[in-house]
Amino acid sequence: MGGVNREVQSSSAGGNKGTQGPGGKESKVRLNKYLADHGVCSRREADRLIAQGRVEVNGRTAATGCKVTEQDSIAVNGRQLQGKPKRAVLAFYKPVGVTCTEQDKHAEKIINDYVQYPVRVTYAGRLDKDSEGLLLLTNDGNLIEAVMRGAHKHEKEYTVKVNREIEPPFLEKMAAGVYLPQLKQTTRPCEIRQTGKYTVRIILTQGLNRQIRRMCKACGYEVKQLKRVRIMNIRLEKLTPGKYREVKGQELEQLYREAGLALCSQVTRQF
Repeated sequence: MGGVNREVQSSSAGGNKGTQGPGGKESKVRLNKYLADHGVCSRREADRLIAQGRVEVNGRTAATGCKVTEQDSIAVNGRQLQGKPKRAVLAFYKPVGVTCTEQDKHAEKIINDYVQYPVRVTYAGRLDKDSEGLLLLTNDGNLIEAVMRGAHKHEKEYTVKVNREIEPPFLEKMAAGVYLPQLKQTTRPCEIRQTGKYTVRIILTQGLNRQIRRMCKACGYEVKQLKRVRIMNIRLEKLTPGKYREVKGQELEQLYREAGLALCSQVTRQF
């Protein structure tokens, strides 16, 4: 990979045939959108990769904000984007003890220890190491962006077990929104329903870091078990820890509708 002083500002070199814009001209898109459209990562993560000098366009280190076309040669971490894999969306049951990462030499267990899929996929929204349950894995960067963006208020449902008997004030405080001093913000109101002496079911529309654990702690409780059972319309169903299934058909179509995205048949490129 080239040095950061050799930054490319725009595209021109030959390669695959690009998209034709008005008047037959080659359409250019921002590089972060291109990477998301081609299943590499979300736009936010793409901006980080570009800023770190890990993306090349036509053999030169890319500059933030540059635009590219399908004719350009794009490489991420020295690996050329190529191929036309089908769009992949997986529902994965993350076990307790697994770190949401693809490569981390310090993590005891990672997602790739469980998911061996022909197409490279990454997660749309994390679960902390001590939690278990549903993760969406995909090679569609736009879907990752749509699911993770808190402003969209997509529902995520959890079952939670706490360390002591649940009392009405706890339910009232959790439902109304809890101020989290570590994050210096108050959580959005949420749906919460008691399901047992020590258990509740919670539906959130945001994804703050360790949100439920922090909320419970602020209300004087400690989480003993936390499982995510639903993301939007995708449910954990009969999956067992460490297993995954493909999301397809009407379930996939509904996911894209709820995410506000058009469902195309392919992700154009993958690295």
